[in-house]
Amino acid sequence: MKLDRDTLDRMRDAIAPLDTAERRQAYLSGDFPRADAVKDLDMRYRWDLFYVAGGFRLLPDDRRGINSDHIDTGLRRVVPVLTREA
Repeated sequence: MKLDRDTLDRMRDAIAPLDTAERRQAYLSGDFPRADAVKDLDMRYRWDLFYVAGGFRLLPDDRRGINSDHIDTGLRRVVPVLTREA
């Protein structure tokens, strides 16, 4: 993974307060913009959190070699998957 521990910690610290039960329920209910076009709900959720948190400012200044796949891997480590209660 291209993102170091410090970057993951900054991402976690910025995203954690935004990852609320209410926001999770809204996404699970499809209550967010363009929900009808979403193919991967978990990916959409973690990237929306990333953008709301100002995620690109959390990345290292030297971003050479870091692409969206690397960022998504980091986000998967930081944002728990959405769960549907039975």
